[in-house]
Amino acid sequence: MSVRLHYKVEGSGTPLLLIHGLFGNLDNLGSLSRDLKNDYQVIRIDLRNHGLSFHSDEHNYQVMATDVAQLLQSLNLSDVIVVGHSMGGKVAMRLAAEFPELVRSLIIMDMAPVQYKQHRHENVFAGLFALQEQCPATREEAMHIFAQHIEMLSVRQFLGKSLYREENQVRLRFNVSALFKNYQSILDWNDVPPVDKPVLFLKGADSDYITQDAQSAILKQFPKAKAHIIANTGHWLHAEKPQDVLRVIRRFLKSAEK
Repeated sequence: MSVRLHYKVEGSGTPLLLIHGLFGNLDNLGSLSRDLKNDYQVIRIDLRNHGLSFHSDEHNYQVMATDVAQLLQSLNLSDVIVVGHSMGGKVAMRLAAEFPELVRSLIIMDMAPVQYKQHRHENVFAGLFALQEQCPATREEAMHIFAQHIEMLSVRQFLGKSLYREENQVRLRFNVSALFKNYQSILDWNDVPPVDKPVLFLKGADSDYITQDAQSAILKQFPKAKAHIIANTGHWLHAEKPQDVLRVIRRFLKSAEK
């Protein structure tokens, strides 16, 4: 079995897997990893088409969950605590449904098991394609290109974490064309049969990714689900309030072990 995902392992104890979201990489959940590695064996991964992992024209939750399963199997890991943010949350949910023997419990950060209708990333893709077309020579030039298309500084800074320099040109780690082509698959979701695992859904109070309408879908697919709202945070709750998020995660893990 070939293991093609790039990953890092830190700490020891019960295995705990961190899965980033769209346009991210394994460093995005570093604030969680730095704390949790003191008590758990923390595995961070780059999903396909992200970070240092392989590029592919295919990008959907079935293949991403299989990628992750193959990595866990190659590391002889099972009964893993899986934490996923945004798109990574959907990968985590699909993994638990398709490979239940690999998953002990789930923590899903600001994502619901539903199809999303709203296209939220037109300006981001515009900035990414502009960068590829203009071939900037410096990081400063790249960030200036982003600023012409992407209003929010925090989003530009987040995307900047995936920039690198090669052959006198600043490039992007992730596969822009594949993510753009498969964007509908990223928004989509096929309901899974009920997953009999402890699950915590963490919602940013100011985010609209988990709505009241999603509650029935969550309980139908994850009947043991619990929910917690992190006050004064948006979609990036783990970056905005890392200590609050860690406190809730640790409390959930402690209760799930009883």
